[in-house]
Amino acid sequence: MRDIGRRSFITAAGALATASAIGSNAYATGHARDAASADEYVDVQLLNITDLHGYLQGAPGANSLITGAGGKTYTVGGVAYMAAHLERLRDGRDNSLFFAPGDLFSGWEFDASSFADEPTIEALNAMGMDFASAGNHEFDKSAAFLTSHMVDGDDFPVVGRDDDFKDSTGRRFEGAKFPYYCANMVWNASGEPVLAPYNIEYVDAGRGRRLAIGFIHLTAVGTESFPGSYQPGLRTLDELETANRCAAELKKRGVHAIVLSMHDGAVAGSDFSSGKNPSGPAYELALRVSPDIDAIITGHWHCAFTMMLPDPNGDPRPFVEAGCYGQIINEINLRLDPDTGAVIRELTTSTNHPNTRDVTPDPELRSIAGYWADYASRRARTKIGTQTASFTRRRNALGESTMGNLVADWALWAGRQPHGPMDDPAYHPNTPADLAVIAVAPRVGQAVIAGDLIRNQETDGTLTFAQAWNSVGFGDPILTVTVTGRQIHDALEEQWAPTAGGGLGFSPLAVSGNVRYTFDAAGPVGRRIDPADVFINGTALDTGRRYRLAAPSYTLINQDGFSAFTGFTAPVRHTRDYESFISFVRTKKQLTPAPLNRVRVKNAQVPGARTGTVTQRQQLLQADGSVVPRPEAALRTALTGGAEGQRAPGGFRVPC
Repeated sequence: MRDIGRRSFITAAGALATASAIGSNAYATGHARDAASADEYVDVQLLNITDLHGYLQGAPGANSLITGAGGKTYTVGGVAYMAAHLERLRDGRDNSLFFAPGDLFSGWEFDASSFADEPTIEALNAMGMDFASAGNHEFDKSAAFLTSHMVDGDDFPVVGRDDDFKDSTGRRFEGAKFPYYCANMVWNASGEPVLAPYNIEYVDAGRGRRLAIGFIHLTAVGTESFPGSYQPGLRTLDELETANRCAAELKKRGVHAIVLSMHDGAVAGSDFSSGKNPSGPAYELALRVSPDIDAIITGHWHCAFTMMLPDPNGDPRPFVEAGCYGQIINEINLRLDPDTGAVIRELTTSTNHPNTRDVTPDPELRSIAGYWADYASRRARTKIGTQTASFTRRRNALGESTMGNLVADWALWAGRQPHGPMDDPAYHPNTPADLAVIAVAPRVGQAVIAGDLIRNQETDGTLTFAQAWNSVGFGDPILTVTVTGRQIHDALEEQWAPTAGGGLGFSPLAVSGNVRYTFDAAGPVGRRIDPADVFINGTALDTGRRYRLAAPSYTLINQDGFSAFTGFTAPVRHTRDYESFISFVRTKKQLTPAPLNRVRVKNAQVPGARTGTVTQRQQLLQADGSVVPRPEAALRTALTGGAEGQRAPGGFRVPC
């Protein structure tokens, strides 16, 4: 299976690093500085944002600060301020288009994510979004969810509980007023595209004439195998080949101005108002992709830069990325030849505008953001079940905890659920899970368990929506996969590993309630568990048999440090973790801690016997000390060890 933490592109340190790769300012030529007075051309304004991730209020902590020229910092974020800046930028512009290269929703802010991301769509509709590329997170639920619900507004399955909430105007969700596109995401079985690959927009050229601009849309290669957007029924096509094919098709259709909007990115310095020393997959593509493409807008990497790069013919074109979380609005100004519709490259300009909070917020967007914040506060207190006692992550000597057992039992339940109306057609049979495992203290990355469930004595054990939502998950699905008994045994053995100085590390796996196993405390690493001492539903593990295993996608694709699961087959995707856990609690109605008796030990008193030591992972923090959002923290720690933009072997991390 593809390691999503590695990329095959050449970085700036490789053979393609040249003087021209350092980039220039945001003007194609010096003539572009005076292009606003070039009345003989047709002026077109392209405004774009990327990776909003549902942050209507603006991201907390260090993500609300960006650095510009001369090291000057700006406090940024919030859709109410963004709308005000958009109004100013659009003022007096006849031809203005507003779009985004992906990851607008699949929010990490409770105000949006707990309402099926509908608040984000309401805000974007109000800001006049014209169209968007599908990023990897647009596929975090399913292609059906993207097209049927987010775009068309279809409800499922319980109105007002799971989706189709009343918006700030009192109306039920009606879907996006803008379309989504993607050229390189196809159905795995048929090869047919999931979305239209490109769109053609027409601008006013005066005297009753219109000129065409084509927009090609890409998402990151491997999106279907990322933890959150793991979709066995989908497949991504090569970015360069797809972009070139679409550019050729647009040229044949008489389109002479072409823009590439791609949900893949690059790193190009820390100054959002310029760019230098670029590297990353979007940069490598920008150097090679068809010279018929006049501008390249990127996303996904949560970086901010604007610069000009030479196309394969040596002509400059914008290469930009507008940060994330509503930090920046990028503005590209194109001048079109009124006769041919071609872009006059020498007059192209690009500017990254910080979404500062020193302007009067737009009242409509302020009302929308405030409405959903209030609604979220009320929903957070909603009762969804009860608990008879507390569940905690406190582990006994054998690695068991009441919270670990609860979450393993949830995973088994989740891996046995039928598909619903917003699930994509299963590429493999949805065969129910035989057992489930949860990495409660993974050797790598963050645990899916985020907190304890402490019983509230005053409310007689009421379990609220927010308690359940915040205790489990970071936005990844449960998968049910086929593995061999040998793989299950080997994964259990992988709980132990040597550490520096002759120590023994212990990364316990919680197992579902139908599993029992015994380990030998005196046994060497790799030989601590006899398959005959592992029982599933009372029957000893058969290393030659195939089993259906349920676990978070994160664990199964070896982002928790359990490589034994690599090579699983017949994956079936189920609901995202925190949404699924909410459904589990609602279904069970009352939760009671299970006894800590799923793991036993033998030879514990033999000289040299060791259970092992669990490494306590510190919470990942921003530069200002604030906590990194769990989905982002999970990706950072698994792929890079925690450093933003850190190089991994073979390239940069895939960030978010």
